[in-house]
Amino acid sequence: MTIEYPDLSGQTAFITGTTRGIGKSIALALAEQGCNIVSTGKTSENDDYGDDKDLEGSIEETARACEKKGVEALPIQLNVRDEESVNAAAEAAIDHFGEVNIVINNASAIQLATVEDLPTNRFDLLTDVNVRGTYLTSRAFIDHLKGVSEDAWILTNAPPVAVDSAPGEAPYAWSKMGMSFITLSLASELDEYDIGCNAFWPVTAIDTRATRYFGLGTEDDW
Repeated sequence: MTIEYPDLSGQTAFITGTTRGIGKSIALALAEQGCNIVSTGKTSENDDYGDDKDLEGSIEETARACEKKGVEALPIQLNVRDEESVNAAAEAAIDHFGEVNIVINNASAIQLATVEDLPTNRFDLLTDVNVRGTYLTSRAFIDHLKGVSEDAWILTNAPPVAVDSAPGEAPYAWSKMGMSFITLSLASELDEYDIGCNAFWPVTAIDTRATRYFGLGTEDDW
């Protein structure tokens, strides 16, 4: 079976959480198809995050890797929990490229724990990064996406809404479901403007810093 990938030459994707893992892989895959990339995340070479030996990768490193594929890439440091940071990043991306066609909500916090064991501040972090971050980032681009000249998309790395409980990881599952719910609701809200909204979710465990830390799957699953 041959997979035909679309030609994305001249289009631009704004992706949250590109410093490593799935976000970086998405950025590189889109760059391979000719798509310009806005690489965003908290880890930058220009501050203390870049000096943290435990945090591999940076928004600049991902941007350089994309540029090697022949596209233009813009690194922007971003805290998806902060409305001013998100709005400023969206404005900077639009000012630089003129048009952003694709917005991908990939940034996520993960903490697998029961309700009893998860501290309140960690619950707030999951909600703020995953649900609030998806809301803020999507909202920041809606008005712009209504007027883009080519296909407009809001895509989110979030699971199908197909479970009614998640024993042992309820707070994390709730936050990821919130990402799905916002995105799928946007599909109806923005349908009249031809803005496509959808979620995608890996079938198997993916080899990332988070999956290694939490022991999700084995190398045979990746």
